[in-house]
Amino acid sequence: MSDRAATVRSMDLTATTTDLANAAAEAVRLLPGRTLDPVLAGLLLTASDDGVVLAGSDRERAIRLSCSATVHTSGRVLVPAKPFAETLRALDVPMVRLAVEGARLAVRTPNARFALPLLDADLHPGTPTTPPLAGSVDGDLFVTALATVAATASRDEALPLFTGVRVRADGDRLVLAATDRYRMAVASLPWTPVAADLDALIPATLLAEVAKQARGQVALHADDNRIGLAWDNSVVTTALLDGSFLSESKLVLSAVDTHVEADTDALLAAVRRVALYADNRGVLKLEVGDNEVRLRSADQQAGEAEETVKADVSDGRTSPSFQSRFLVDALKPFSGGRVRLAIQPGMRATVFSSPDPNEAMDLRYMVAPMRPPAT
Repeated sequence: MSDRAATVRSMDLTATTTDLANAAAEAVRLLPGRTLDPVLAGLLLTASDDGVVLAGSDRERAIRLSCSATVHTSGRVLVPAKPFAETLRALDVPMVRLAVEGARLAVRTPNARFALPLLDADLHPGTPTTPPLAGSVDGDLFVTALATVAATASRDEALPLFTGVRVRADGDRLVLAATDRYRMAVASLPWTPVAADLDALIPATLLAEVAKQARGQVALHADDNRIGLAWDNSVVTTALLDGSFLSESKLVLSAVDTHVEADTDALLAAVRRVALYADNRGVLKLEVGDNEVRLRSADQQAGEAEETVKADVSDGRTSPSFQSRFLVDALKPFSGGRVRLAIQPGMRATVFSSPDPNEAMDLRYMVAPMRPPAT
C-alpha cells in the first residue's frame, strides 16, 4: 500500500519557521534530487489535524517527516522540493503560513509572499508502507559507528556492491561492515531485536546522511527488498543492495607477527606531519622498533621527513607502508585513548582496534598495506 490519494488542491496552515525549515532541509538531504522528473523531485505536503507530513520518493528511496503545525484547511499538495526548502531556510521570521492560491502554494510572512507552482500529485508514486520492525538501537552509538563504517564504503558507482554498509543482527548485537577493497571497518554494538533476522546491504550515502540527523532511539524495519530507519518523526526507506558477499570474516587474522600499542593522538599527529612529505601516492612507512615506531616519507620535490613515537611492541618487527589518508582514517576513531595494531607480513592487512574492551561498541578497522616508496 502507499499514501497515494486523489489530489486535494487546498491547504492552509501556520507553522514555526525553524521547525518547518529543518524538516524540509532534512527531506532534501535524505532524498537528493537524482532525477530529471519534476514530479519525483517534488515534496508531498499533507496537512491534517495532526500537523503536516512531508513525504517524497524517487521509487528507490522514500522519506516521511512529520512537523507540528496549526492547520486551518486540510489538504495535500506537491511542490518542488529544493525551492521550497531554500525559501524556508532564507526566512528570518518566527512563523510562516502556507496556503494554496490557485495553481500555487504561497509561502507567506507578515511582509513577504513567495509562490511555488503546484505539481500533479496524482502522478507521484507515493511512499511505500514501512517494512516490519526488526529491532532498535541507541541512536548515539549507531551514529558513532556509522560515522566510521560508512566512510570506508566505495564512492565509485561503477562498483555498486562496494557502495553499501552491511547491517546484520547477531543475537543482541548489531554488526555494521563496509569496505572499498583497500580498507574495511566493522563495528558491533548492542541492540534490541524484534524479528529473528536482519541482514541487509544499505547504500552508504544514505547512512552517512542518517548519521548527521538521527537522534534518540533508531528503529530498523526490514523485509526482503527494503530497509527502513525511523527516529523522532522521521522515516526513510530504501531498496537494498546485494550484500551477501561482504563479511566481517575477512578480518580473520591468520598470520599476525607484530603487535604495536601506542597513544592514538600522538601517532595520529605524527602521521599528519610526516604525510606532508609523502610522494604523489601519499605513502608513508611505519618502521617498528623495540620501543617505538618511526614514520618516514620522502618525495623528490617535497623533501623527506621522519618522526618517532613511543610504543609498546611485541613479537616481530614487520614494518608496513600505508597510504597516509587511510592511516589517518584508521586512527581517528580511536582518538583520546590508545590504539592497537595487529600487523601481518607481506601484503596482508593490518587491523586497528582499541586495547580496552568496550561492551557499548567494538570497532575494528582494517587497512591494506601499499608497496613501500622507492628509496
